[in-house]
Amino acid sequence: MTKQQFLIVGAGFSGAILARKLAECLPTQVTVIDERDHIAGNCHTERDSATGVMIHQYGPHIFNTNRADVWTYVNQFGEMGAYTNRVKAITKRGVFSMPINLLTINQFFGKTFSPREAEAFLRTRGDASIGEPQNFEEQALKMLGPELYEAFFYGYTKKQWGCEPTALPASILKRLPVRFNYDDNYYAARYQGIPVDGYTRMIENILTHERITVECGRSYEDSMRAEYDHVFYTGPLDRYFRGAAGRLGYRTVTFERFEADGDYQGNAVLNYPEMDVSYTRIHEHKHFAPWESHERTVYFREYSKETTDEDIPYYPKRLEDDMAKLLQYRELAAAESGVSFLGRLGTYRYMNMDQAIGEAMDFAAVVIESVNAGRPLPALSNTHP
Repeated sequence: MTKQQFLIVGAGFSGAILARKLAECLPTQVTVIDERDHIAGNCHTERDSATGVMIHQYGPHIFNTNRADVWTYVNQFGEMGAYTNRVKAITKRGVFSMPINLLTINQFFGKTFSPREAEAFLRTRGDASIGEPQNFEEQALKMLGPELYEAFFYGYTKKQWGCEPTALPASILKRLPVRFNYDDNYYAARYQGIPVDGYTRMIENILTHERITVECGRSYEDSMRAEYDHVFYTGPLDRYFRGAAGRLGYRTVTFERFEADGDYQGNAVLNYPEMDVSYTRIHEHKHFAPWESHERTVYFREYSKETTDEDIPYYPKRLEDDMAKLLQYRELAAAESGVSFLGRLGTYRYMNMDQAIGEAMDFAAVVIESVNAGRPLPALSNTHP
């Protein structure tokens, strides 16, 4: 087999894991580039110089998965500290546990329901006239009723997405659980944790291999294709094609930083769902590492906004217009020679870390099999928009 030269654009989890798998299993040299001055993408972590707290520079990232192979894989490259995400919501009516659970329901309505009673009660609040919900708001009204929807979801959703919830798909709310017990663990995943040494160190360990070269501060240019046998692109799909089908919609977030002595809010994440508060949540990062102790603290107010050319894209909006453009971009990607697209930005999908990691592992297996069999490499890591 002849020696391959691969270029991977993007040094987040998707690019790093693909690079490692290819370097381990093929006679190849892999170059990983990233336009930022650091690896790890939006998972980037570093020590705050003023407080010593490990900061999630692009917002909180709590690792959770039900895939044992994903959990086993990342634990090869860094110790996972035990962490349970227990989110609270601050409203005029008080402080409530999220996601909605039996304690939330009993506190909010001033009841002492059992699980069965709470489930029956919530059915009476839901809008039975709604058949198959067509948008986020209808899904919420059918599932929760107007009181819980308006208290916890309407304002938060409007601030986060920058539009009325009626413009958003029902599937967004379907990802959020409602529990009829007192479990306030935000995630129901079997495996949960945060790397003790931070995500950046973990991804650095993944990228440490004799056949991998990493270059930060280097942007992708079309001329690079001629230098490599194949390019794997994890950046924004529409940027690669220079906006040929129009700009895909994303939301981004900005942060306002504060320091204080001691403990500012007593919890890692507090949501602010009401419209009279301009930010969506406050995260205090010392609480993401309960195995550490710090005399001072650092916390951030998080604001959501529309993404411009200067912003880092976070959440794909995937509205009707976006999905029409996505189909055009997927056709362009399928016709592109010598390039494959993967990851959250490269396929324009909402993906959690474990999903991005699992996809990179699975896609790497397909690439390795294709190279060994002499078949063309697939253009896209997923087959559905």
